Amino acid sequence: MVFSSLEFLFLFLPLTCAVYLLAPRRWRTPVLLAVSLVFYAWSEPRFLPLMLLTVSVDYAFGLALSRSRRRKKLWLIGAVVFNLALLAYFKYSDLLLSLLGLPPTGLGLPIGISFYTFQALSYVVDVYRGDAEAQTSPITFATYVTLFPQLVAGPIVRYTELNCQLTDRRHSITSIGAGISCFVVGLCKKVLLGNTAGAVWESIRDLPPDARSASLAWLGLICFAFQIHFDFSGYSDMAIGLGRLFGFRFPQNFNYPYTAVSVTDFWRRWHITLSEWFREYLYIPLGGNRRGKRRTYLNLLIVWSATGLWHGASLNFLLWGLYYFFFLAAEKAFLGEILKRLPRALSWGYTALVVLFGWLIFVFDGSTETLSLTSGLSYLGSMLGSTGLYRPTDLYELSRNALLIAIMCIASTPYPKRLFYRLYESTRGAAWISALLCSVGLLLGTAYLVGSAYNPFLYFRF
Repeated sequence: MVFSSLEFLFLFLPLTCAVYLLAPRRWRTPVLLAVSLVFYAWSEPRFLPLMLLTVSVDYAFGLALSRSRRRKKLWLIGAVVFNLALLAYFKYSDLLLSLLGLPPTGLGLPIGISFYTFQALSYVVDVYRGDAEAQTSPITFATYVTLFPQLVAGPIVRYTELNCQLTDRRHSITSIGAGISCFVVGLCKKVLLGNTAGAVWESIRDLPPDARSASLAWLGLICFAFQIHFDFSGYSDMAIGLGRLFGFRFPQNFNYPYTAVSVTDFWRRWHITLSEWFREYLYIPLGGNRRGKRRTYLNLLIVWSATGLWHGASLNFLLWGLYYFFFLAAEKAFLGEILKRLPRALSWGYTALVVLFGWLIFVFDGSTETLSLTSGLSYLGSMLGSTGLYRPTDLYELSRNALLIAIMCIASTPYPKRLFYRLYESTRGAAWISALLCSVGLLLGTAYLVGSAYNPFLYFRF
């Protein structure tokens, strides 16, 4: 079950809100824990014990770290080994077995394991560092790890950011209204823009190579870039909005990444909580940029190799991580200063091209025959003109999607939000404007879900 599904919108969410609001204040955290477990079990009942095992073991590690003085580092090592071993087993064991010529485990990948494992691990590290006190309530800790709004796809929320909110949350009409608005905006981004762009991408991707000109190949990759942006950022917005409904404030996860003017700037805007997690728990502990240039580049190499592998057990993800390491290292060495002197349009164009070719590496992950590495190389050849630059029949496809591309370009900038705030201020904060827009957005999103069976969620597999 995903947020952009009819059963969630009109069954799970209304029932959850009703039970939560009717429950006495002291019971609201246990209620959230219960509905979070139901939410996860709805899609992955066989992996629910695995998630509870992670919760139980990391809760015990947290208590052990808080009570131990001499063996704190051993407890920390144990926690890190346990969490990473669990993650590695489910994400990489089939790849290792295939390399050894052995049959796969057939277990599949538990939904959200990369996200909730990182959250639980950050808690243990924060307790070890003294940045947080160990949580003594197993219900409160379990709620932190399993909280359904950000359970399967983030944002990755550190325990220090939610600790006080888990025990003392404020609810108001204003906060609930803001949560509903954020959720509906995310729903529209996900289903109206992300899904529509995804359908165009898949139709072009699945064409025979000799039927795909360079213009169509570029159109397809641009649509995938918009699909993954609106799919993931929309889902993050829905998660943040749901958090507001229940009194939580989750950190921002996207900040208009397609307006970036460097690759470094892009990664400050895209999947912000993942970037901050690697920075806080891997890059800085390795020494960051404090031990000279060579060590800085080595640390960057380790971090971006790990970032690539975090996304999955496929060669393309490792190559994708190394690809971004190359550009980030170049910008740190000399390219960043050059970009600052260039006109903003040129810096943006450079960044857009780097990101587009990065998505080409990312999407061909070998999960299906059409997404094999060979297919990726064939698609790259089409983009570079191996099958022709343009064909007369391309005009229909390009003109048919021109309005969609224009809308997505505008929607990926801050201008729509600024326009809304100006309208809101000009009417002296009329609440009816927000209510009207939310109603229209929910109606359009629902109409799409009723009329279309195409509703993928790209980050479910991570």
